[in-house]
Amino acid sequence: MVSRMTLRPVLTALALVLGVLFAPGVGVLGGGATQAHADTKLTHAQATARFSSSGITWSSSGGCSNRNVATCTSFDQLNLATARGAQTLKSATGCALNITGGTETGHASGTYSHWNGYKLDFGKSTCLTDYVHGVFAYIGLRGDGAPQYKSGSGNIYADEGNHWDVTYYNCGGC
Repeated sequence: MVSRMTLRPVLTALALVLGVLFAPGVGVLGGGATQAHADTKLTHAQATARFSSSGITWSSSGGCSNRNVATCTSFDQLNLATARGAQTLKSATGCALNITGGTETGHASGTYSHWNGYKLDFGKSTCLTDYVHGVFAYIGLRGDGAPQYKSGSGNIYADEGNHWDVTYYNCGGC
């Protein structure tokens, strides 16, 4: 029989572990990682400085960075965690990364959207695709048919054919 003196510390430890697992933004249950705090927003200049320092490039079909023009690639109002996630990806993969979509208008809406600073599009490359397929877990098709992969930190990589659409819930283990 277990004595009360032995059981009490075990139950206390269990309560602490369960508290961490179910805390908002921390838990591993429920299927998705979320932010429990307000996200720090970056200006386009702040984001591009971060990307440049990490060797990440960006391009736009319109050759512009106006957030309100769909053919531009803008980083205005990008979440700091998203920018850091791209930097983590660059560091982890060693691949050349080119961002082709940021916070500009023209993407799908939603809480975890491009417009709200949670998503970036990366141009496809064999290096990046091989990394995603080899390291991240395949989690099935998105509603639009795009194959999805989940990183160990909970970020989602969707293969949209000519680019990777990445949802950053966090900085990817930075």
